[in-house]
Amino acid sequence: MAYFVPGPRFIPSCSSLANNSSISPSPASSYNSSGTSSPGPTPFNLLPISPRLDFNELRTKRCNAVIFDFGDVLFKFSVQTKTGIPPKTMKKILRSANWSEYEKGNITEQEAYSLAARAFDLDFAVVAQAFQDVRDSLRSNPALFSFIRELKEQYGVRVFAMSNISAPDYEVLLGKAPPEDWALFERVFTSAEAHERKPNLDFYKHVLEETNVDPLRTVFIDDKLDNVLPARSLGIKGIVYDSFETSLDVVSRQLRNYCGDSIDRAQAWLKGNAKKMLSVTNTGVTVRDNFTSLLIYEATGDQSLVEYVKYTRSFDFFIDTFMNLGVPAFDLDTTSIGLSVSTHVDHETKMSLMDEMLTYVNKDGIIQTFFDPNSPRTDTIVCVNVLTLFHMNGRGSELAATLDWVHSILKHRAYLDGTLYYLGGDAFLFFLSRLLSVSPVVYQRFAPLFAQRCFERSGADGDALALSMRVFAGSVVGVRMYVDHERLLRMQEEDGAFPLGWVYKYGSSDMIIGNKGWTTALAVQACKAFKALDTEII
Repeated sequence: MAYFVPGPRFIPSCSSLANNSSISPSPASSYNSSGTSSPGPTPFNLLPISPRLDFNELRTKRCNAVIFDFGDVLFKFSVQTKTGIPPKTMKKILRSANWSEYEKGNITEQEAYSLAARAFDLDFAVVAQAFQDVRDSLRSNPALFSFIRELKEQYGVRVFAMSNISAPDYEVLLGKAPPEDWALFERVFTSAEAHERKPNLDFYKHVLEETNVDPLRTVFIDDKLDNVLPARSLGIKGIVYDSFETSLDVVSRQLRNYCGDSIDRAQAWLKGNAKKMLSVTNTGVTVRDNFTSLLIYEATGDQSLVEYVKYTRSFDFFIDTFMNLGVPAFDLDTTSIGLSVSTHVDHETKMSLMDEMLTYVNKDGIIQTFFDPNSPRTDTIVCVNVLTLFHMNGRGSELAATLDWVHSILKHRAYLDGTLYYLGGDAFLFFLSRLLSVSPVVYQRFAPLFAQRCFERSGADGDALALSMRVFAGSVVGVRMYVDHERLLRMQEEDGAFPLGWVYKYGSSDMIIGNKGWTTALAVQACKAFKALDTEII
């Protein structure tokens, strides 16, 4: 689901983002109605949001309380007994109204067994033995207990438990884990004690009142969605622990993001891997390239994280010769990114190079990809990146036909299957959002249609890079990509990085190129943009 936040977007500088300082309006606002600007380069700024937002405010909503369920989360109850009661019948007993009354402490154990025997035409002794076998089969989840201990030590969270469990069964459960594990819980809430059970809202409200926790800063973990949903309805973050054997990895990543800070963790990974974030191909070849290094620099504002060649004029995609081509691959795409991001090229050289680029416009008025008249390749995203450079420097009107073509691509959704050199529809929207960020003229023309196209992408398939692109692109026009942001956060790895995403196709081959560093850097910016919109809504 996506939401729209009305109003114009503004653009803070990379340095203000890095320092978490208050945001001021972008230099882009100096453009006049004709789309021109004063001489000299306009700094490219990546994150467009409202100028009144302060990123310090975004770091105050970490979760500080976690509530765990018992059954199939911290402990495993087996219904595979050695008695004559089939598993399906045992489940029916556990789901019956009489058993609910037993768990709420309203009837005794003997009464519960008698009612079950009568309802399902069983002997009392068979029922009693079956539940004794279930108790004997109980085992704890030591890996989860260990993680809870780590979570408390690392983030200082308060930890509670709440469970639908009778008083006799709870007494048995206390002996299934050592005292040091039980000491992790500040308090345990049982249905027998509360005379209420999940999924009834009163049980959740009782726990909230007794603990005095803020539901908006609390996480609840249960193995049943129908128990998690009521918690979410009260503002509590909910996690479904759907597999006793395999859920820990997924749940631990989610809890780290709720209780810690996904942005801090990702930024720590970026710093820890400075100048080591190389691209790779889907065939396993490591690639040293300028293109993604420049994009990492753009996303972070930190040049110390990357290495790229500081060319005096046009830029090569690769740092090293690749695939034994023996010749450089200077192109308008990498050159436009390089001149938009890097500050070492002087203004006169930049203007001269842009004049040269204009000689590679075809008869349709569309800019080409290579500085080579014998390679008349056209790529929509390359066009967008060249347009971004031109509009940043007040020369956007010189590529009016190219801009018209890009608008037609957007209007007719021609980008959905990717382009000649880029994978998927999200890359087009992301790079186009950069253009909207630097040109009020383009923003005014494109924004309504662009917002619609972002809405259409909500919930579509995509890897971490695609989701980051989508969330960020939506933020440029005030579209809050909620579903995609949640999916992105769940992808964050234990070390803070986000998994590699694919973006670039190598020529006409089947080889594709991705970079984990750029995925992580862009995920950080997407999360910042989303949180800024979140704050604006609140």
